[in-house]
Amino acid sequence: MAKKVIVMSTLLFIFSILITSYVMAYPVSTQPEYAKWGRLAMIETHKRYPNADIIDYLHIGREQISPTIAEERFKLWLRENQREFGVFVNIQFDTNTEEVKKITFRETSR
Repeated sequence: MAKKVIVMSTLLFIFSILITSYVMAYPVSTQPEYAKWGRLAMIETHKRYPNADIIDYLHIGREQISPTIAEERFKLWLRENQREFGVFVNIQFDTNTEEVKKITFRETSR
């Protein structure tokens, strides 16, 4: 019985070291800058296509439109009934205030 306790204690110690190493190497709070805009793109796409499921998501990139206006670009892949299609979602916003200026949608077949 004592041998089992020692083995379990050793395994627990090793496991705690591994978890601590992982947490320090990959902080939970680290999110890409575009994550906020990606959530907004999905919310607004769902409003526009309420009967469709978003089955894939791609961040295309950010473009600086002017010194204070940037645009985050996404491509979402949707399935509605038997139809699958893509939607490009562009979100323009003020980089100082993060106020959304414009959201555009463009469907694509691929």
